[in-house]
Amino acid sequence: METNRQKKIAGVIQKDLVDILQGAARDGMKGVVISVTKVQVTTDLGQAKAYLSIFPSDKKEEIMEGIKANTVMIRHALALRTKNQLRRMPELMFYIDDSLDYIEYIDKALRGEDDPIKNEQKSPKKKN
Repeated sequence: METNRQKKIAGVIQKDLVDILQGAARDGMKGVVISVTKVQVTTDLGQAKAYLSIFPSDKKEEIMEGIKANTVMIRHALALRTKNQLRRMPELMFYIDDSLDYIEYIDKALRGEDDPIKNEQKSPKKKN
């Protein structure tokens, strides 16, 4: 269970991380939307897991590699924004939030557009 302190820090990190990532996407990649769906901070406030939803989903692996390669710069930009709120910037770890893809798959199955029994290998497994 998260403490109030963890929730507050996660909220601050999420808000500022959205500004940083969407600003970078706006400058470098037209038509790409990056949203931070959730941030979880460990109890010692040393690590923060950020779950990202990337649209269009066909470019998500490529964009995620770029984000992971630039984690140091993202962390530095985040530290500059939160310097008056946090003493120490947590180490950032990025993960793809696949819940929208999973919801879309279930919705198609319920409407009868895709048969999950016949196409079992195509069904996305929920990772988070």
